[in-house]
Amino acid sequence: MNSRYNPQEIEKKIYSFWEKGDFFNSDKLSAENKKTKPFSIIMPPCNANAPLHIGHAVFATIEDILIRFNRMQKKPTLWLPGFDHAGFETQVVYEKKLEKEGKTRFQFKREELYKNIWDFTQKNKETARGQLKSLGVSADWSREKFTLDKDIVKTVLETFEKLYKDGLIYRGKRIINWCPKHQTSLSDLEVKHKEVKSKLWRIKYKVKNQKQKAKNDFIVVATTRPETMLGDTAVAVNPKDKRYKNLIGKKVILPLAGREIPIIADSAVDTKFGTGAVKITPAHDPVDFEIGKRHKLPLIEVIDKKGKMIISKQLTNNNSQLKKLEGLYVLKARKEIVRELEEQNFLQKEEPYSHNAGICYKCETLIEPLISKQWFIKIKPLAKRAAEAVESGEIKFHPRRYKKIFLNWMKDIYDWNISRQIVWGIRIPVWYCEEKQNEKCKARNGVIVSKEKPEKCPYCGSKKLVQETDVFDTWFSSGQWPFAALGFPENKDYKTFYPTSVMETGWDILFFWVARMIMLSLYRTGKVPFYDVVLHGLVRDNDRQKMSKSKGNVIDPLAVVEDFGADALRMALIFGTSTGSDIIISEEKVRGQRNFTNKVWNASRFVLMNIGEDFNPEKTKPNLTKEDKWILKELERAEKKITKEIKNYQFHEAADEIYHFFWHKFCDKTIEDCKERINEAKTEINKETPKLVLWQVLYRSLKLLHPFMPFLTEEIYQNLPSKPKEALIVESWPR
Repeated sequence: MNSRYNPQEIEKKIYSFWEKGDFFNSDKLSAENKKTKPFSIIMPPCNANAPLHIGHAVFATIEDILIRFNRMQKKPTLWLPGFDHAGFETQVVYEKKLEKEGKTRFQFKREELYKNIWDFTQKNKETARGQLKSLGVSADWSREKFTLDKDIVKTVLETFEKLYKDGLIYRGKRIINWCPKHQTSLSDLEVKHKEVKSKLWRIKYKVKNQKQKAKNDFIVVATTRPETMLGDTAVAVNPKDKRYKNLIGKKVILPLAGREIPIIADSAVDTKFGTGAVKITPAHDPVDFEIGKRHKLPLIEVIDKKGKMIISKQLTNNNSQLKKLEGLYVLKARKEIVRELEEQNFLQKEEPYSHNAGICYKCETLIEPLISKQWFIKIKPLAKRAAEAVESGEIKFHPRRYKKIFLNWMKDIYDWNISRQIVWGIRIPVWYCEEKQNEKCKARNGVIVSKEKPEKCPYCGSKKLVQETDVFDTWFSSGQWPFAALGFPENKDYKTFYPTSVMETGWDILFFWVARMIMLSLYRTGKVPFYDVVLHGLVRDNDRQKMSKSKGNVIDPLAVVEDFGADALRMALIFGTSTGSDIIISEEKVRGQRNFTNKVWNASRFVLMNIGEDFNPEKTKPNLTKEDKWILKELERAEKKITKEIKNYQFHEAADEIYHFFWHKFCDKTIEDCKERINEAKTEINKETPKLVLWQVLYRSLKLLHPFMPFLTEEIYQNLPSKPKEALIVESWPR
């Protein structure tokens, strides 16, 4: 062994050794241990649109610990790797690339743009795969999957078809979250919220047929969006609000537009907001949309998908002053409308007001709630089954607190908008008949659900069919990842490894992804997708700030590997952080674990130098001292504790145990004790016991360290005299 540990040289050599030995291939252990319960993890697919970040290093480390631990326990073990086409996110990344080149996606035909993004993702997949390998990921690369693989797409389309036939999918005109910049709908989960400093306007709506100078001549409504008032179809108050009891059922004249709209009572109105009276614009507010449905109010759209105003004759009531609003962006139109209200004496008050506004989670453009025809899943029946699986304990959450959070969310879930107005993704398998020649076809709105284009309309026989241009929300396809990646329903891997053992991922995508997988897997397979959900926290810097490019505190995991080695980074990500807690990472912490790798290297080198290349533990007859018995007992205790903590997903406790055992017990005490005894021994026989103790403790410690520090331990193992196996990666875990 060299005098210094050089991770940059050794890590590449060791990974190549593992790959050449085909040690990651699950078929080997499956054949050897048919009677043992399998252990499997389906890797959260990395987005194929950018290099890996530090969050990827977290899941790679934790899952690799579990895989190496279970592999050494001789279970049939599969870690299936994969990559996600990541629909909307990838198209956003690619559009930014086009912007830098002075181009836009609108300059390309659909097929050309799709092909360009495909090539872009394939290059990124190759880069990310290499980065995962540099972190020590011992996944079965022979089984790598991509969410746009033909067999995956086939499964996704079949799921849509089944949902449609079961009456759980519909196309409806509903209010959705719309990103004006990217021109696509977003689910509620893809909308972030940030505090916006705005204003609260109090506007006077004249009550119709009130006597002159009556007390309630006007009803004053409070709003943060005066620009949508032209689409108002009611004013609402809470039925328990005594201030407005006598006005319910009467009508008001909508300022500027001059239309008559009713005053209605609805319990959704917050009596403490503003004046307690609110304008109802069902086409541009999700709460108003629900109120509108309950009261059968009409929908009047006044903002288009580009975030510009639509002014029709119906709205203007021949008011030429409002025609100038046509085509204005929302914020500019707001100023014009406020000025008009003030001039016509409809504006009672304007005051500063802060509130949470919805923004696109990728570009942070303000979301426009708009009415749009989209494809939706009736999610509540699926959510009910998912909740039952968690409630019964069939699926367990680690940490446990997420069980309650998950169940609460399942109760309040809304229909899921799964259509996106982008090019990149799996096109929805729906065909529209352009002719609708008979009543049967008309009754179905000319909609034909089919994986492949039909030769003709099955209802009217027309050959004029066009496909839906929308693609699936990426979470619809990735929500089927566990069973689709394993080849549901007939593939051997599906039959052997499904349900999978563990789903390990960040808590921040519990609802984005984990919940979708549970719901869709139960629906499609009748089984849960995994038994345990292990959630890790966000990675933060030394000041506990979330890492972001804007803050300039992002850590490149590959740069850290280059400087300190993968094993040091892996230990730093695990050490001192309980499951589910945010992970504090800094160069100082990584350097501390680099010091530990050096300690393990130097201690191992000393042991090997002292026991000699020809040492054979099988031929040694020990005469153990009190100190020898103590370290062997401590080692056995450490083995039991580390095994228990890994099984309980308490990786920090396991890492802490092996760290302190090796450094403070083995190095500080046993090595020093045995060194003295070897140096002072007058015969070779007297040296045998301390040599055996050193060999035994080092050998068993390497096993315990291996899941955490695979490169370092494999290299040392390869230098171990009388090593029992071809490689440490396939050694037996201490029983």
